[in-house]
Amino acid sequence: MTLKLTVENAVQAKQEIEKLETQGYSRDNIHIFAHFKERSDDINDALDTKDVGMKEQGFLESMKNMFTSRGDELRSKMEAAGLTKEEAAEAEKELDKGKLIIVAHH
Repeated sequence: MTLKLTVENAVQAKQEIEKLETQGYSRDNIHIFAHFKERSDDINDALDTKDVGMKEQGFLESMKNMFTSRGDELRSKMEAAGLTKEEAAEAEKELDKGKLIIVAHH
């Protein structure tokens, strides 16, 4: 089961991650997305969550993302984390507004 949450900031993200852990989700399976890569990296590092990488996406998709726009990369990564194409597109619109997206899966 894949769960998607939208939060305003890292403090709310931390609270939601703690709730997810009590529900049995592992931090290895919790991903935080932000529109700006640096913000995403900083939050993932601070909260000990994982970026979606080659393991989830596969080699070719990871390589392709090196040459695409940030929006395309984010949608691709969110799909690799378990969202549908439509869910990823809607989530990316929330990212454009400065919000954070949390995707968790078992």
